[in-house]
Amino acid sequence: MSASAAPWRAVRRLLTGALLAAAGVGAARAEAPVCPPPPAPLSAAELAQAQAAPDRGFLWHVRRDGRSAWLYGTVHVGRRDTWAPGPRVREALARADALALEIDLTDPAMGERMVRSVSAPPAAVPLPEPLQRRLQTQARAVCAGPELAQLRPEMQAVTIGLLFGRQLGYEPAFGVDLHLALHARRTGKPVLSLETPESQLDVLLQPTPQATAAFVERTVADLESGRTGPMLHRMVSAWAHGDWAEMSRFPEWCECLETPDDRAAMQRMLDDRNQTLAAEVERRHAAGESLFVAVGALHMVGPQGLPALLAARGFEVERLGAR
Repeated sequence: MSASAAPWRAVRRLLTGALLAAAGVGAARAEAPVCPPPPAPLSAAELAQAQAAPDRGFLWHVRRDGRSAWLYGTVHVGRRDTWAPGPRVREALARADALALEIDLTDPAMGERMVRSVSAPPAAVPLPEPLQRRLQTQARAVCAGPELAQLRPEMQAVTIGLLFGRQLGYEPAFGVDLHLALHARRTGKPVLSLETPESQLDVLLQPTPQATAAFVERTVADLESGRTGPMLHRMVSAWAHGDWAEMSRFPEWCECLETPDDRAAMQRMLDDRNQTLAAEVERRHAAGESLFVAVGALHMVGPQGLPALLAARGFEVERLGAR
């Protein structure tokens, strides 16, 4: 892959890394001024203010067979002032029978499966020493904890990418889908997983030691280049402002489709998974379930995005609050 594909790989790292953080893999408590401390719990005042939060992200109403469902495009990290769902989102979730996520990591069993899947096997082949040193340098720069060494090398790189986002103020703890799951559980609404940890991680875990080293080298080079921050800011800003025009142009500004490897990565991470997600949503809808489907916003983009795939399957699809 070319160095200019860094933003796409950063998105891939952040999306998967958010799941790892929710499963319990995080950063060490700050030991130096440059290391951000773990986020403080939301205060009573912040929780009260959340009731007046504006709508963010991207929401669709879909209908078929006289029943409704909703699609909600999210980002898996956020700031303390962007985690709360707005009134239109809360109303749609209240009307749904269940909340459907890519993975429900408020389910302890799912978190345990995730941790097992990313743990380094006993006979794991180590990275080449120069690459291992570069990876450790990046781990120190983002204040990664000692538990990082327990992960497969690919997932060490993924998690370092996530922790880089923490230094910019972006936290998995303030991801809107996590708070939707917590709210649903508090109110007794079922929470479903549309995928499995194993199927998600199959996208990233490499088949050979050579492929693993190549993946880690590209990821480390991306972090060393400084490209990740501007891309992350742009994507989260588009989500926070509900700017669908900007988000839908992601393939144009991400610099992520320049080589066959780039396009194959996009195919695996989004298009192939979207077919599975759409089939599962359709299956559950046909069984009589009215779902609120909250998945990453990039799963909504383009002719292979979920809105387009469900429209092709006979659903009426309407984006709400269009801008």
